[in-house]
Amino acid sequence: MFDTELSPTQRARLALEDFYADYVACLDEDRLEDWPDFFTEDASYVLYPRENEDGGYPIALFSCENKRQLQDRITSHRKANIFPAHWNRHVISSLRVTALGGDQVETTSNYAIFQTRQDGESKLFQVGQARDKIVRDNSGLKFQSRHIVYDTSRVQTLFVTPI
Repeated sequence: MFDTELSPTQRARLALEDFYADYVACLDEDRLEDWPDFFTEDASYVLYPRENEDGGYPIALFSCENKRQLQDRITSHRKANIFPAHWNRHVISSLRVTALGGDQVETTSNYAIFQTRQDGESKLFQVGQARDKIVRDNSGLKFQSRHIVYDTSRVQTLFVTPI
């Protein structure tokens, strides 16, 4: 039923698919303390609105320049931020490998995030595109950079959980 003979390209694509599935599960299962472990120590994580990206304005809504800043974001989320209780479901699609070389790969993917609040109503929270650089180290795949361009022009609430 399953072809056990996979080419190196097929194995690489499956590893990427598993990496993204694990990433989304970490976020959607609220295991946010584990989230920074998906990044290298010097990772860049930036969220840009589409209008800034298209206009060439280097102004991000949110930016972290290393893993320690990602960890600080989670500490702030858990201890300082006030926001309504909610649950997110991330959907990642159209994964494309745009550059491949050695232990590094560049990808683009589309994403949608659905959010459910305590009242039980689910809404589309945000959509956009992620442009990622992923490297392989001794512990597996890691984001070296995650450049997110969101299309949703009006941010309905705080970006309290990662994208």
